[in-house]
Amino acid sequence: MANKQKILIVDDDTNISELISLYLNKECFSTQCVEDGEAALNAFRTFQPDLIILDLMLPGMDGYEVCREIRKTSMTPIIMLSAKGEVFDKVLGLELGADDYMIKPFDNKEMVARVKAVLRRASQTAPAESGNPKNVVTFPDLEINMNNYSVTYMGKKVEMPPKEIELLHFLAASPNQVFTREQLLEHIWGYEYVGDTRTVDVHVKRIREKISDHPSWALSTVWGIGYKFEIKK
Repeated sequence: MANKQKILIVDDDTNISELISLYLNKECFSTQCVEDGEAALNAFRTFQPDLIILDLMLPGMDGYEVCREIRKTSMTPIIMLSAKGEVFDKVLGLELGADDYMIKPFDNKEMVARVKAVLRRASQTAPAESGNPKNVVTFPDLEINMNNYSVTYMGKKVEMPPKEIELLHFLAASPNQVFTREQLLEHIWGYEYVGDTRTVDVHVKRIREKISDHPSWALSTVWGIGYKFEIKK
């Protein structure tokens, strides 16, 4: 029998963490609940979860700092959980490397669906086949290599979180094809559109901060629709 996937739940509201745990246990996940940031980092090292549900407002070390510390050594999927709904909070969470963001109060079925989607996406992208040429996309002064999750721009390696690399690779692998934000959410985040397409915009913005448009190509906005990786003639 396969081992259960492990979910670390970090929330100082025990009622919420126990409710999340209950629903995930029903779906055959193994869970552990902690109430503060320091305990979260300790549990991350000992419990070794497959995914973390991380509340932002924690006593002592907040969720942003916990996420930042985990991202120094690991790309374990993180779903941020917060009562805050402002765009700034969501954008900051995604910029720090969160894979998804849910606002309290949330629907329990949607929460379970998002957990499964993030885990599914992580399992699909982790074992890239090193011999598959489709995993490497090359343009002048740009190489996106999904075998080792690397981006080389102007001869130098560019540090990017996995989701930024996946998004860039997906667009570049189909040059000049326009994708809507909803399509990109489904392909990259592994679920149909159930929230804010701002997720896509934030990741595109971050990619553009790291690689500038080239005389031969550009990551272009198609106003009112979405994005494309444009080959210039």
